[in-house]
Amino acid sequence: MFNEFLGLGFVVANFAMLIIMYKFFGKSGLFAWVAMSTILANIQVTKTIEIIGLTATLGNSLYASTFLATDILNEKYGKKEAKKAVWLGFSALLVMVIAMQFGLQFIPGESDFAHGSLETIFGLVPQIAFASMIAYLASQHIDVLIFSALRKIFPKDSQFWIRNNGSTLLSQLLDTLIFTSIAFYGLFPFDVWIQIFISTYILKFIVSILDTPFGYLAKMITPNDEKRV
Repeated sequence: MFNEFLGLGFVVANFAMLIIMYKFFGKSGLFAWVAMSTILANIQVTKTIEIIGLTATLGNSLYASTFLATDILNEKYGKKEAKKAVWLGFSALLVMVIAMQFGLQFIPGESDFAHGSLETIFGLVPQIAFASMIAYLASQHIDVLIFSALRKIFPKDSQFWIRNNGSTLLSQLLDTLIFTSIAFYGLFPFDVWIQIFISTYILKFIVSILDTPFGYLAKMITPNDEKRV
């Protein structure tokens, strides 16, 4: 049960840090969170773990937190700001991929101890990042569109959970299908791929439900840079 308890703590920590970033830095904090989490999630995803009896990739909770960040932006600042965050996350990931591929080409010195580890991790990143970028752009734009559509049907503050969960659960199903199909094609047997697909979506589903209270908390927060002097 160690991974399960650690995973739950990690989810809560991710959302708490997101809220803190928003409190102190406002929209800029959410933009920064999307960029950081997109990069970190694509590094963590190279590690597989066993959790709730399933084989899954790490990075799901960090990645799922980007959907909460864009939903908060959409809710409080509009669709345009949410789309800006989506493109910022995409750009951050692209820069990371290009920078690290250049870095791997340098011949390591005799005293180097990190090249092998970096090669192991970031050697997989191009395929994973390509999958992530396609999945990210498709699912995040769908998330923004669904959230905006649901807001017209369920506009009340008390109905935020419908907008948040409805848009996230649908968009992350698409995200999971695209990402696992491209990222792990040829890397795992089909039965393992199916397990990763199912477990990844189940974990994203759970995380999406857990993010709802933090979404309501964000709605009540006035960031420091928006307070009147």
